[in-house]
Amino acid sequence: QFKLIVENPEKLVASGLQVKAVVEYTPNRAEDLQDKLVLLVDNDMVDIPLLGLIPYCCLEIESEIDFGEMIANNELITKEISIANRGSTSGVFRISYDGVVLLNIKPTRGVVKPRSVRTIKVDVCTDTPGVIKEVMKVELEGRGNTEVWIKGVVIEQVLKILGASCGKVLKCINFGPLYFGTSKTEQINLYNESPECMDWVAVLEDNAIGGDMGIDLQGSTDAVLHDLSLKNRDVDVSTLILCIPSEGTLLPYEKSLITLCFSPEKFERDFEVNESSLVQDYVLFLRFETVGMRGGCLQTLSDGATASTRSHFRHVDLALMGSGFPVMLTFKPGTVIDFKECYLGEQTQVVCTMKNESEFLPVTFSFRKTAHFSTSPERGKLKEKSEKEVTLSFSPRQIGTFEMKQIIDIIGTGVDKNNVDVLKTKSFHQIYLTLLGVCKSKRKSVLFTINPGLTPLISNATGQFVARGTGQLSDAAPVAILKSAQTQIHTHRKNRNCKDDALVAFPNDRAASLRPSEWNKKYRTIFTKTERYNYIDPDFAYTPSERLLREECKKYYTDFISSLRHRRLAKEAARQFIMYDNPVSIGIKSAEGLKSPNISIADFPKEKLQHKMPPLDDNCMLTSRKLAAIASKSTNKGVWSWLSPVPSSTQEKEDCSLTLTHKQLHQIFIGPSTIDFGDVSVCSTTTKELHIINNLSVHIWIQIEIDIAELHETSPLSQVVPPLTKTHIPVVFETNTVGMFKRSISYKINNQHLGHVLVVANAMPIELLLSTRELILTPLPGCLAGTEFRRTVRLCNPRNHPAAFTWKPVTGDGKSAFTIKPTRGFVEAYSDLECEVVWHPGFYTPEKGEFILSVHGGNSINLKCFAKVTIN
Repeated sequence: QFKLIVENPEKLVASGLQVKAVVEYTPNRAEDLQDKLVLLVDNDMVDIPLLGLIPYCCLEIESEIDFGEMIANNELITKEISIANRGSTSGVFRISYDGVVLLNIKPTRGVVKPRSVRTIKVDVCTDTPGVIKEVMKVELEGRGNTEVWIKGVVIEQVLKILGASCGKVLKCINFGPLYFGTSKTEQINLYNESPECMDWVAVLEDNAIGGDMGIDLQGSTDAVLHDLSLKNRDVDVSTLILCIPSEGTLLPYEKSLITLCFSPEKFERDFEVNESSLVQDYVLFLRFETVGMRGGCLQTLSDGATASTRSHFRHVDLALMGSGFPVMLTFKPGTVIDFKECYLGEQTQVVCTMKNESEFLPVTFSFRKTAHFSTSPERGKLKEKSEKEVTLSFSPRQIGTFEMKQIIDIIGTGVDKNNVDVLKTKSFHQIYLTLLGVCKSKRKSVLFTINPGLTPLISNATGQFVARGTGQLSDAAPVAILKSAQTQIHTHRKNRNCKDDALVAFPNDRAASLRPSEWNKKYRTIFTKTERYNYIDPDFAYTPSERLLREECKKYYTDFISSLRHRRLAKEAARQFIMYDNPVSIGIKSAEGLKSPNISIADFPKEKLQHKMPPLDDNCMLTSRKLAAIASKSTNKGVWSWLSPVPSSTQEKEDCSLTLTHKQLHQIFIGPSTIDFGDVSVCSTTTKELHIINNLSVHIWIQIEIDIAELHETSPLSQVVPPLTKTHIPVVFETNTVGMFKRSISYKINNQHLGHVLVVANAMPIELLLSTRELILTPLPGCLAGTEFRRTVRLCNPRNHPAAFTWKPVTGDGKSAFTIKPTRGFVEAYSDLECEVVWHPGFYTPEKGEFILSVHGGNSINLKCFAKVTIN
């Protein structure tokens, strides 16, 4: 089978030349051959082996597919495995799998070309937690059967709350007793015990079973039952508990430090109660949820579909406990302290006893400064059930009756509005004392002595008597002046018509007239109104240049103060303009003469009296009540049926380009997370609704990506949903393949945020069920001999597709005496059909018969019929 074609050279082969030989191989049977060529070179002999091999394929496949750790989030995970052909001809492979875990294997059979690689995709749906260890059988041409192990672990995405100091799992945090208006913080670690990233939000459960707000759990049963009405009040629980941060992203196996702050507030009551009984205990639940997994109460839409499910909901709850106490600080002898009467320059003291009536908390106090009164000590701390003496002093600095309000600040720790993470010391409560005091002046007798002849600087008009002991002399000499136009005593005739506004000097102000005076003032005598000489001392008087400089300085400061006033008025006007520049207010100020109408509560309809919950702010903490209120507002509307596949208006484009936060994504419901079609027939069309509820105050854009042939009729795949609106997208399922279907479809919100929805269906062949497999026909009572025997059999269609059928009698050698009608027809989906079987009696007619029910594209069932003849 080997043939050598060569011309041997007759002469020697020179250097650089070659001799060419051709070997042909022509096999005539499928076997490998081996031979050799003998090459003689001078005196040497070289053996050249010849191998004749038949063409074959060499297929190789990996022995294991390891998916590793996967999160149970209804997502489809795909791994690839390669089948390599290292042979010279194409090879055929076949894959079979009958394991428990549903796997999508594509392709299951095919041909691998020589010197090439064929890729096989294996999909695993992560809907059920568990361990995957399955075997896939692969039949390779030329190698026989081989096994490929498929391994993996599907785990739940676990959130854990750990103590910041101990590192242990926490179930409850007790903040203990606190005064109303103060705050206390505790730190925890939120731990992501899973191999994938997790977006989380904190939701405060303010309507959970077992939660209490503002009830004295230590009180009597009657008091607790009476205070249960507080639970129905519209209390914003997000002001009591702060979670910082309240949203975030956790990397695989990452811990995040979270600060919890408890700030109890006193609830207003409709009736007055004792201050010591206003103890309020709080039991709340804080839930850390995965973004998009809404596990609250089921929202039932108008069409009966469930809009929220609890499918593998990942969350962790933390109980929060704390108590709020009022400040119970009493004073003895009371809050009104009377210091009686006191003279100027003296001091009166009263000793007051302060007592802390609280059994759990100390009190830190600080007295504010008050005019004419002082306190010792001004600040301090009182332990539980302890008292302290405080000395209050009354030191008046002027004469009169005083009624002052002494403010006592109670110091504690509170939340800083600018930096919520830090607690600062502040005054959270104030107590007022009323201080009463009267200051009187001492009477002093004035003694007069006879003037010896020397007139002092200050004396009366005659200079006869001088009062001593009237106090210290002032720096300026007294000048008694009055308007000259207001007196006409002894006025000279030529000065009676004096019109100028000159000042009149008394006779005893000579000392004042010698001092510098203003150059532009005129003085006249008190009697004759004659203009008096006004002396200006050049050593003390201002020069004209100095007077101009003083006027410029005065004008500068006057203009500066005026500019500040104009600027302040301009800012206030701009603030008022911004306040009233809106389409609702027309700028009418209050108390401008308009009287408000008297509105009664009976004027409002009952539905308008319900609490309207606005959309949540981004900085506000999520609570279960707020989420339920917003969801009810969205679901109570009609279904949005207007088709808007892409953002068209300017507002829609602006809203749909936003990157949503975790809190905003948590307020968007797209579900159910698992669309289960149940048992469906092949070649049928089944529709389920994918609900979309937008609880935000902005538009959102939903885009669904489907590359699955069984769901290609689903439409529309893009939808713009307005604010606070619900809508749905019909998901259409069609298949021609019998078996379990489980695939994941993905969607995007605003073309950024990705999500998944699992579609499950069990495709079954077309099938009809018989009410019985054996039918016994008997004559009806009262019928004559020879009458036909009749009986009915029911055909039941349990599937969602019409089934066509045909009855075929099994006759054998002879002719059957049984007939059935109708012999062919259709049974609609989920309906029944009655078929009548008739036996025709006669001589030598068989009493047994059989029919075959053939379902087009489905099963076949045998029906045996028996005729029971009774002879009397």
